[in-house]
Amino acid sequence: MGSPLIQVTDLHRHFRMGRETVRALDGVSLTVRRGEFWGISGPSGSGKSTLLYLLGGLDHPTSGSIRVDGQEITTLDENGLAAFRRRKVGFVFQMFNLIATMTALQNVEFPMLFSRVPLAERRARARALLERVGLAERMNHRPNELSGGQQQRVAIARSLVNSPDILLADEPTGNLDSRSGADIMSLLQELNAEGRTIILVSHDPAVIAATGRHMRLYDGRIEDEE
Repeated sequence: MGSPLIQVTDLHRHFRMGRETVRALDGVSLTVRRGEFWGISGPSGSGKSTLLYLLGGLDHPTSGSIRVDGQEITTLDENGLAAFRRRKVGFVFQMFNLIATMTALQNVEFPMLFSRVPLAERRARARALLERVGLAERMNHRPNELSGGQQQRVAIARSLVNSPDILLADEPTGNLDSRSGADIMSLLQELNAEGRTIILVSHDPAVIAATGRHMRLYDGRIEDEE
């Protein structure tokens, strides 16, 4: 399926905790091809979120290589990483991370401010994305007026505003009931069918089973891959 979009080679991320060294990632290598839908599982502390944050340029590895669309991102400075995230990556988090004082429409528009997208285009793009995720009637509601599933749909719409190649989702169903979680997974599957590359972290076996390829981490290493 397609050419490699992400190439991870011998990736390490170590943290110092007092006199101890925590090996959050301990030699992970991975190839993600365009259009794949990866599910990453593993117990708490296995390195799942650490790997996701490194792939998204939110953290720096101790050693190893991460090439995204041919670009080595481990050598980028903070400005370079910020530009990389704007161009290449959309993030979806367990806690939604919406701005409470903003409407759904304003929340989706917000990332485009940093890309200097003109107001009319921001508004049109945000409206189209909220319609795409089924929230055409709720775009003027604030987060506290939306259900958990609706808030996560707003978060997904926001993650897509800059048309990223990659969508990184950290426990996107973790705060949702089973029906809302299934709806969110259906939406992610639709986005993947449209060509979006998605990497998702979850503790839920049913969520992982709904992805295309699976990888299990344990103590910072790949324990199993399907």
